[in-house]
Amino acid sequence: MKFIRNSAALVILVFILDILRYFVFPDVSALESLNPERTAFMEYRQKAWKSAGWPDRQVSHKWVPLRKISGNLQKAVLIAEDDKFWQHEGFDYEAMERALEKNLKERKVVMGGSTISQQLAKNLWLSPSKNPVRKIKEAILTWRIERTLTKRRILEIYLNVAEWGDGIFGIEAAARHYYGISAGQLSAVQSSRLAAVLPNPIRWSPTGNTRYVRNRSAIIYKVMVRRGVVVPRYREITGEEPVVEPFDTLNRGVPQFLIDQALWPER
Repeated sequence: MKFIRNSAALVILVFILDILRYFVFPDVSALESLNPERTAFMEYRQKAWKSAGWPDRQVSHKWVPLRKISGNLQKAVLIAEDDKFWQHEGFDYEAMERALEKNLKERKVVMGGSTISQQLAKNLWLSPSKNPVRKIKEAILTWRIERTLTKRRILEIYLNVAEWGDGIFGIEAAARHYYGISAGQLSAVQSSRLAAVLPNPIRWSPTGNTRYVRNRSAIIYKVMVRRGVVVPRYREITGEEPVVEPFDTLNRGVPQFLIDQALWPER
């Protein structure tokens, strides 16, 4: 009996230490100046290919600085993935509450509420697993990321490591794969479609014609138009800055079920 108690205590201790180590490791501060060359999701994809019998297949990835990424793409991703990115400190509690209510109602996970900072933590160091332990680790890493890196740096890294297709990592590789252009040349329409597939880039393609991609990209594009994102030289034309409306007011006339399905899918 004593052996069983000691063994259980040891297992619990190891479990706790495995979580607590994320308060120290990895070295988040290194990302202030160094660009990550490999991520946990890249390694996960390579292992999946190896298991499927494609050991020589390599991920497609090319780093580009934020200044060389289309403003259309930056804004489309923020609208689609994390509309309060510049205001929150890593967690969007309203989105999390909305997702919880939706999931409880459906009795399954149908809506996600992760911020870009949370998704970055997961992509860099964790796995696609949805278990609670991974979520705890993700929360710790998100807290550290927000305390260490600027918002611009977080966005720059995320756009360069996010997966946009099977083994297609980063917006430069995605832009060239789907449209044959650089990330800096992406139009508003192309950007809205790329942003639309981020929740599940293996299932959906930005150049595909599924109802989901059409609907979600149309909503993202509508928000971009309402905010003046897609009007060139907006200030010179109107003499004033574009009005940034709260997100909830931008979808009047769009059925709520469509907004929920399009903007808050499982991730």
